[in-house]
Formats: sequence, C-alpha cells, structure tokens
Amino acid sequence: MRTRDTNKEEIVKQKAIQLLVEKGIEGFSMNRLAKESKISVATLYIYYSDKDDLIRKIGIEIGKNFFSEMTNDFTTSMSFSEGLYKQWENRARFTQKFPLEVSCWELLTHSSYSESIIDESLLEFKSIMENFFKNAIEKKELIPISKEVFWSIAYGPLYSLLRFERDGKNFGGGPFKLNQNITREAFELVIKALTP
Repeated sequence: MRTRDTNKEEIVKQKAIQLLVEKGIEGFSMNRLAKESKISVATLYIYYSDKDDLIRKIGIEIGKNFFSEMTNDFTTSMSFSEGLYKQWENRARFTQKFPLEVSCWELLTHSSYSESIIDESLLEFKSIMENFFKNAIEKKELIPISKEVFWSIAYGPLYSLLRFERDGKNFGGGPFKLNQNITREAFELVIKALTP
C-alpha cells in the first residue's frame, strides 16, 4: 500500500481549490486534478475516496481555518463595538490573505455540499458567536433583532467593500483600495444601525 506524501497532498489541495474556482463543481474532475497536480489518478485515491469526499474535506478545512481566524484576539465578553470590529479585522485579513480559498468557500457553500460543510466547520464558532450576540443584547449594546438581519447589517457592508477590493474597482469603475478610513466609515454606520 502506498503512503501519504504531505507535500503532494498540499499540492493536490491547492490545485483542487484553484480548479474548483476556475471550472466550478461541474467542470471539476479527479482526472483533471491529477493532471494539474502532476500525479496519477490512483495517487488521489490515497488521500480521498472520491470526488465528493475531496470537495467536502476541502470545504470543511477552509471553513475551519476561516472560523479559527475569526476567534483571533476575540472574546464573547468584549463590548459589542469592540468585538464586532475585531470580527471585521479578522474577516478582512483572512479574505485578503486567502482570496482563492474564500472564492472556493463561497462556491461550495452555495452548492449541494453546503449543509455538510457548514455543519462540520461552524460548530464551535457558531456557539461563540451566539454567546457574543446574546451578551450584547443583554448588556443593551445591540438592539434585539433576528440573527439573519444582524448578519446582513453587521457584515454585508464589509463583504461589499472586500468585493470592491478584490476587483480593484469602485462602483463607478474607478480604482479602489480598501483602507482604514473607508473601513471605519462603514463600520460606524453599521454601529449606528445596530445599537440602541
């Protein structure tokens, strides 16, 4: 039986992420991945049982890495404003550092793989954020709203700005670079909308 080579496995993961983003799930195949990774198809099956296993494992790994990053220097006891800004910083940093992984995550979470990927990668983070949300309402630092509305208002502006950053263009088509002033301006508006 052949053994796992962690270097090859990492190459396979990175190529799989790249191919998923470029070709989509329907255009992705184990044969194409093997060719792009310069390995045999048989080698792929050392790491993954099939295409679905590979896609699911990659999605879960990206999700766990993302949600782990969200807890850097963050605690549920922070004030609402401080904690939310830390979330913005962590989300922006991860998105800017790993754009391909973020694009892959978005693709997979809007696919038939979504439920299994999100359920497994979100477990611990979901509990942390529920406590933060609950604490902020109890301390009267956040207006009582549904989690869906909260998420849309709390993070929607950040992700819109990060899309402009990714594309390098503003709404009018001119150049765009996300900076501290723009981030702070958007964040202050979010705080006004969400606090009593």
